[in-house]
Amino acid sequence: MNPGPSLELFGHPFSSYTWKVLIALYAYEVPFAFRVLDAEHPENAEVVQTAGPQGKFPVLRDGENLLFEASSILEYIDRHHITPGTLIPEDPDAANAIRMLDRVFDNYVMNVMQVVVDEYIRSAEAPDLARCAEARTKLERTYAWLEGWLRFYPRMDHITLIECAAAPSLFYADWVHPIPEELPRLRQWRTHLLSLPAMARCVNDARPFRAYFPLGAPDRD
Repeated sequence: MNPGPSLELFGHPFSSYTWKVLIALYAYEVPFAFRVLDAEHPENAEVVQTAGPQGKFPVLRDGENLLFEASSILEYIDRHHITPGTLIPEDPDAANAIRMLDRVFDNYVMNVMQVVVDEYIRSAEAPDLARCAEARTKLERTYAWLEGWLRFYPRMDHITLIECAAAPSLFYADWVHPIPEELPRLRQWRTHLLSLPAMARCVNDARPFRAYFPLGAPDRD
């Protein structure tokens, strides 16, 4: 009797950081069971609450191993469940460069965008507009930096840690603060990332939850 996949991913289909892990799992066809976080499955929330200090998802369970933080989960998947060096190069200098870009997308795109989202969660009628404006200014600066970086980064279908981090962060950041038309490389790269089958699957699976986006989800991807 087939016991089923050993990997379990705890998260939510509308969560950007859950997408970050799902993209790799889908792209490399890694068998796993998805454990959704919702009111109907309180047992899944219990696992998440025990995994890390703040009880945040995604969380990956592999037997007795319980991992949190999306980047750490992807490193584990790269080492144990796909060909090592696929998501993160084995060469130390190349790996360092990819990890650095992973931090750019998490810290300077995703987390900055989340400042605006959190303000609208706190008070949709009266968000702190000064905080929102500051976050939007930071996003613009990061967008401009990425536009320059993309002069040297090839557009490819191969999924690495960079694509896993970039696709969900740019998807939602562009909803919060659209990428300006004068940054064509970044706009085109976002479109390319959304066309990748693994990312397109995440976007489609999340469509039923768009009404919950605090700023109001735009009528586009």
